[in-house]
Amino acid sequence: MIAPDPLYAAAGCTAVAALLLAGRDRGRGRARLLLAGGAVAEPDPWWTWERLLSAVRTRREWLCVPVALVLAVLGESVLPLIAGAVAVPLVGRRLKAVRRARESERRAEAVVALCGAVAGELRAGLQPAQALIWAAVNTRALGAGEAAVTAAARFGGDVPQALRGAAREPGADGLAGVAACWRVAVEGGAGLAAGLDRLEAALLADRDRREDLRSQLAGARSTVGLLALLPAVGLAMGGALGADPLRVLFHTPAGLLCLLAGGALEAAGVCWAARIIKGGRR
Repeated sequence: MIAPDPLYAAAGCTAVAALLLAGRDRGRGRARLLLAGGAVAEPDPWWTWERLLSAVRTRREWLCVPVALVLAVLGESVLPLIAGAVAVPLVGRRLKAVRRARESERRAEAVVALCGAVAGELRAGLQPAQALIWAAVNTRALGAGEAAVTAAARFGGDVPQALRGAAREPGADGLAGVAACWRVAVEGGAGLAAGLDRLEAALLADRDRREDLRSQLAGARSTVGLLALLPAVGLAMGGALGADPLRVLFHTPAGLLCLLAGGALEAAGVCWAARIIKGGRR
């Protein structure tokens, strides 16, 4: 049986490394202030609850490490540490995909708001360029392309081309429709406000379809989450009954075989369910 002392040593080394990294960051900040010719103020405490909560929100994948460390100490094995190290990049990739999806949804909502805002300002008497600039600043729907679009609108540039460039960002596909409405209104004399109203109605209908699909897939998502939590529930129940499942899994040949087989089946089940959800979304 592996003694738990190396595990505690690993935890201590991790804490010392974090302290050294924090001290290095503070030293870099003082050096930048000195090179910039500014006064060196007393640095803020490197550890506060607010900073800890902010780090947890932005780097949630690193929560796998303390969980793995607890399991390693309880089970007196290094296998959870290895699994935790492998899980950090995988969980981080998944969380990044979730954040990108949420950002795409927020951008799509902002594009809908942009269409309504431009149409409203046109009816209030503003010129198209002025209405677009005002709406872009207030809705933040253009993202990184805001500077190019506002510059084209302010100085007489190619506004549709700038809008199509901004439409390449995730969730901003509706800006291509705004560009088409703008070009038709400028070249053919059609009403820009009426075209934006129709575009806004189409984008809202598309959003309603996405929300309906999300509600229909909620049951499948719950099944995937339940599937992922079942092993933890089984371990907790075994520990409550006094069976010591961690010792069996980490220190017996049959337990190691069950751990490998169960992990493979768990991963296959989650991937299969996620693929079904992705296919339904398509």
